[in-house]
Amino acid sequence: MTYPEFEQYRLVVDPNNPFCPKFIIDEDHDFYLEPVFYTMLKGFKDHHADKYQSIVDEMIKIVKKNRHVVFVGNFEYPQTEIDGYIFLEITDVTNRLQIYVEDKSRGSDYGD
Repeated sequence: MTYPEFEQYRLVVDPNNPFCPKFIIDEDHDFYLEPVFYTMLKGFKDHHADKYQSIVDEMIKIVKKNRHVVFVGNFEYPQTEIDGYIFLEITDVTNRLQIYVEDKSRGSDYGD
């Protein structure tokens, strides 16, 4: 899979986390990108195309501040297992930018 948003960073495969790409910004800063997070990120591109680059920029800003980050689909059930990293969901990034998406998923309105 290609990640055009992050092509300027070195992509490596961590054998302990083969399903989550790891991007190295420099020798002190890196991040993992879980597939579910990336799917959600692409969803923001569909709904907020004008703000998409600011979301990507904020992700990199967060990595540069925190050094080691895992962008997860759900921090309660991460796919990536690694110590010394902070785990952030998409809303941890977008809420900082005041970009909100209403979660309209809910159970059926049809009762018995």
